[in-house]
Amino acid sequence: MPVYLDNNATTSMPAEVLDVMLPYLTTTIGNPSSVHRYGRFSRQAIDDARVQVAALVNAEPSQVVFTSGGTEANNLAISGSCKKWHNAALAIAATEHSSVIEPARLQALDNTVLDMIDVNAQGQVTVAALKQVLHDNTRLISVMLANNETGVIQDLQPLLNIAQQHNIWFHTDASQAAGKIEVDLKQLPVQLLTLSSHKLYGPRGVGALIIDKNIEIDPIIVGGGQEKNMRSGTENIAAIVGFGKAAELAKQALQSRVELLSQMQSQLEAGLTQIASVKIFAKDEKRLPNTTLFAIDGIEGETLLMQLDKKGFAVSSGSACHSSKVRASHVLQAMGIDDLTGSGAIRVSLGIENNSAEVDGFLSAINEILETLRPNLSLNVS
Repeated sequence: MPVYLDNNATTSMPAEVLDVMLPYLTTTIGNPSSVHRYGRFSRQAIDDARVQVAALVNAEPSQVVFTSGGTEANNLAISGSCKKWHNAALAIAATEHSSVIEPARLQALDNTVLDMIDVNAQGQVTVAALKQVLHDNTRLISVMLANNETGVIQDLQPLLNIAQQHNIWFHTDASQAAGKIEVDLKQLPVQLLTLSSHKLYGPRGVGALIIDKNIEIDPIIVGGGQEKNMRSGTENIAAIVGFGKAAELAKQALQSRVELLSQMQSQLEAGLTQIASVKIFAKDEKRLPNTTLFAIDGIEGETLLMQLDKKGFAVSSGSACHSSKVRASHVLQAMGIDDLTGSGAIRVSLGIENNSAEVDGFLSAINEILETLRPNLSLNVS
């Protein structure tokens, strides 16, 4: 039976989530913007989901703007903010997801100064690094809460203190964090926060941007004025309802999920450290309980990925291909990892449906592959 270990890319959807979605995919009709009873019923379903998503991060339901996913939410946060200002500056971490980096680059073509914030060798943005890029006209800072490749959890509070001192808005992409660690907007007073349903066992194609009620940003999709004029277009009711249920389940089961994932992560990394020439990136840094990014000296990540796939284990590569040359991802490059080492990166992202036996099977598969590819890369222990 194939084993799925790529849960940071997307997660499965439990029966409880599908069950609440099915009526809106089959028998339940009604445009949420319609005033008749069918429309009101659909509107209520969306409002209920808004309450569930808000509760996951301790926000107010009125702050939740549903989008087509984390990518659109990030685009709305970056572009929607920058459209409010003229000749402003924007600072983003060098390890951000491409859905933050690319809209930021687009804004840099249109009267916005873009500053990339360096990270240290562990992938953390330091106060010193942030201060180095700030200008008098810096209006927005974007630093993700947990990195999708390394799993490193950013210590945001010192950065938020700097932002507050200078009256700068702060956006964080919490797509990977929500459902895996506690995310509380009362304790983490950012102005903008991104969520993605399919990262926390909800349906694909839906996400949310949580917007502080004391700020205003401009929409990037205009039309009928849905989502309080922030995101026009008829709502995807089934996906939104599924997102709400997934958020509710994630909040209820957070502690048990963290315990399960942490146990498997410890088991995985204990096994990996028994293999010669293994490097676990940011090993000693605070990371998500499900994410391990590692490389084995002399083995390309894509090669190992394909060999693991043949053995029935689905993981992802931490490398990027440019002009037929395999390089370290931009995240690892920002951390100072050279291309030779970074090109071997493999990410294992555990999920709540995985178990200890699968972790053992994965470790056995790694060793079997190494015996074929590099016999000298055998276990350190007898």
